[in-house]
Amino acid sequence: MSINAESASTIFAVSINQQPVSVAALPTDRLSDVLRDKLGMIATKIGCNAGDCGACTVLINGETACACLTPIAQVNGCSIETAEGLSVKDSESATKRSANDATLSRLQESFLQHGAAQCGICTPGMLMTAKVLLNDTPKPTRTEVEDALGGVLCRCTGYQKIIDAVVNTHQFTAETIVPAVGEVVGARIRHLDGRAKVTGELTFGADVIPEGALAVRVIRSPHHFAHFTLGDLKQYINSNTGIEAVLDASDIPGNNCFGVIQPFADQPVFAEGFARYRGEAIAAIVGAPDHLSLLDEADFPVEWEVLKHALLPEEALSESALAIHESRAGNVLIRGYVEHGDATAALARAKHRVSVKTTTPFIEHGYIEPEAGYCVRKGERLEIYGCTQAPQMDRESLAEIMGMGMDAIRIKPSACGGGFGSKLDISFQPYLALAAWKLDKPVTVCYSRGESMRSTTKRHPSDINLTVGCDDEGIISGFAFNGTFNTGAYASWGPTVANRVPVHASGPYYIEDYRADSVAVHTNTPPSGAFRGFGVPQSAIAQETAFDQLADKVGMDRLEFRIKNALRNGQPTATGQVFERGVGIVECLEVLQPAWERANQAAAQFNQQQQANQSPLLKGVGLGSCWYGCGNTSLPNPSTVRMGITRKGKVVLHQGAMDIGQGSNTVITQIAADSLGVAVHSIELIDADTDLTPDCGKTSASRQTYVSGMAAKLSGEALRATLLESAGLSINTDASIICHEGTVTVDGDGKSLEIDLSELKINEFGYVFMAQETYDPPTKALDEKGQGVPYAVYGYGAQLMELTVDTELGTIKLNHITTAHDVGRAINPMLVEGQIEGGVAQGIGMALMEEYLPGRTENLHDYLMPTFGDMPNFTHNIIEVEDAEGPYGAKGLGEHVLIPTAPAILNAIRDATGATVTNLPATPDKVLTAINASKQVGAA
Repeated sequence: MSINAESASTIFAVSINQQPVSVAALPTDRLSDVLRDKLGMIATKIGCNAGDCGACTVLINGETACACLTPIAQVNGCSIETAEGLSVKDSESATKRSANDATLSRLQESFLQHGAAQCGICTPGMLMTAKVLLNDTPKPTRTEVEDALGGVLCRCTGYQKIIDAVVNTHQFTAETIVPAVGEVVGARIRHLDGRAKVTGELTFGADVIPEGALAVRVIRSPHHFAHFTLGDLKQYINSNTGIEAVLDASDIPGNNCFGVIQPFADQPVFAEGFARYRGEAIAAIVGAPDHLSLLDEADFPVEWEVLKHALLPEEALSESALAIHESRAGNVLIRGYVEHGDATAALARAKHRVSVKTTTPFIEHGYIEPEAGYCVRKGERLEIYGCTQAPQMDRESLAEIMGMGMDAIRIKPSACGGGFGSKLDISFQPYLALAAWKLDKPVTVCYSRGESMRSTTKRHPSDINLTVGCDDEGIISGFAFNGTFNTGAYASWGPTVANRVPVHASGPYYIEDYRADSVAVHTNTPPSGAFRGFGVPQSAIAQETAFDQLADKVGMDRLEFRIKNALRNGQPTATGQVFERGVGIVECLEVLQPAWERANQAAAQFNQQQQANQSPLLKGVGLGSCWYGCGNTSLPNPSTVRMGITRKGKVVLHQGAMDIGQGSNTVITQIAADSLGVAVHSIELIDADTDLTPDCGKTSASRQTYVSGMAAKLSGEALRATLLESAGLSINTDASIICHEGTVTVDGDGKSLEIDLSELKINEFGYVFMAQETYDPPTKALDEKGQGVPYAVYGYGAQLMELTVDTELGTIKLNHITTAHDVGRAINPMLVEGQIEGGVAQGIGMALMEEYLPGRTENLHDYLMPTFGDMPNFTHNIIEVEDAEGPYGAKGLGEHVLIPTAPAILNAIRDATGATVTNLPATPDKVLTAINASKQVGAA
């Protein structure tokens, strides 16, 4: 095969997946770019272009290498293997065949069977690295897998199922679980969209580029806060070959403003006169990709006047601080408040009291896929393809920015290589839409890792003060919480965090006298947005730390203290809401009792031996708990799902809930299958596309299994009722429904009716039978004291962490975690485990290593995230306390699982050493400082 390129100076000959290939390229072209852009082999993913993430791992002469760091000239004459070559098929070239027509390798099948591929962006790199290990060591140990795969990052899975898949590859047999009709809910079936993930064919935002597409390069502020003036843009265009346009605020046809919460929308597509944070967009260059990549941004015509910036809330709140937004006095975005009873009086009469102060930093979402996509103008419409968590929200924002009707915008989501909240906010989409519209040419963009980290949202830093008291029996008496959150330069999800935290700050406990207030403060930093938990992980650190200390003051076992105060059915929450059923925190805590007793006994024995031997190693055991309201706080939160049957007898499910790796495509299809009464693998899925699927809302707030799942259940039940009525049966008949080619057979009440579909009228959606149903959780607004019904469903959980502290080095080794999460009903237990493990991994990062510093940690080398070796072993307890609202009793899960992890780690450190670390992350230097401080207190 020969590929020619006008700009190339050399023809390089290589073997790719055992096929000879010649390709024209510059000697310095990255192998990753050659594979993707010139050969169309998109399985080699790009996450950083710096060798930090490992997503681009390929084999060169049988050894792993980062394709992004390898120039094509270096591999001339070499044998290269990519993920496309893992599948087995003899009749076609591995570089051309469709992976869906190929037989998967044993390794790929094992990944599918173990749920080792969630979003899929890191999967090809994992597979290639694992292949080398298995070639040398067919039956590796878990430690050998950890060592071999440690250079490939995953932000979704928590690594455990990847290890399981590799360890068990040698004994794996491809047995796909096919649950019986009516028994789909609760089955551990594979991801229904998983095959394309293990073959590398799944297309992410940067994987599809229209022919002849122009590129967009966004010009961003290098200053935290500055006034700026653009120079002669026409002259700049004329002076640079390949530039077709430079866009700025004056080019916006609609409203130069966006935001995820409309009343607080404040972020411009292009800053006008003032840049409020380092990384804010001021202009965009559109032109030929090769030319734009060579531009020196220092030549861009702009003059800057640097202003005094404020990066911390205390700086922004000072009297001398400049106003970041003139309309927001004192740089305060919003305040949140919940009050129940009299916390001050209760604390005054409490026998025991503790006060804690905790701080947490900015945390980067760290998804392996940077923001990317393309846009095409089709007449008077725009079609935007790319990564997102909220296609309908994107559509609404772009319609306003472009001054167009909603029908003129189509969002076609790509696969989303991780999101965790940040991809709820629009990022690249407006620049593509504006450029494609003005130039009437396809345009594409792919953020670099540094650009992504500079410009997108982060977890809110927090500064929390908490005082809690109890009586001699350990019953909580008074709880007073105050939290300050750095919301960055723009609102983003700041209002949600400020309002959600006071509702949740109590944890899943019954507290009669409670007060919690919060404030979101503007600073000159990247906007703080949604990140798995919306502020609740920050508040849980304070609450769980205080509970441990309070239990110790009373002289009570820490687990017993939590069980005694745990919320139960019939008791009001801090917002006055009462659940008569479905409160599962007691079950979560009680199931940990055996592990708690075993772990504490083992730690005590170990520590006694270590102290006798004067060893610096000490073991500790810590607890953390959580609750989390599913969906929007006291706001409408609907999802709509459509199901139909075609004339050919095909059942089609239209569900617009974005699957970002958590498994909504699978879980919602499982719910739909049982509610209709058909086999799950018989359903054709049409997932998120604003032209094809109804609005299922955003993928966030742990709402999709609950809210969209409920809409799917209602839709399936409605379609089933229509079919039964058509067969002359009662809608409550225990009947079977079998769809054939052109017919549907309904059997029930001793009758069998075959419905001929060929002559039935087709509706506007192409179906002869159809149902479309909407579900919106029943909530009520909070009053001035935060009383009301903020969520219809809460999920609950608890985690027990066992770890070892080196008291001389301050390092932490996580040994084992026992989890207990109440999911109401586990629609797919394998996916439940995957969510828990992934959430725990992010909780570990929050506790021990992650800290985003604007201008300093803007790459995946300096910004530390957990890898294989940082993970503990797992024991899972899936608790099913059925909810009154959720589909088949199910509750949300995705965000809950991160919340208890950091508190459990911090409490275990204190259990081991007596040292309290409350300024996260608990890096070795902070751990040592806390240990020394604890020794001084003890000596005094």
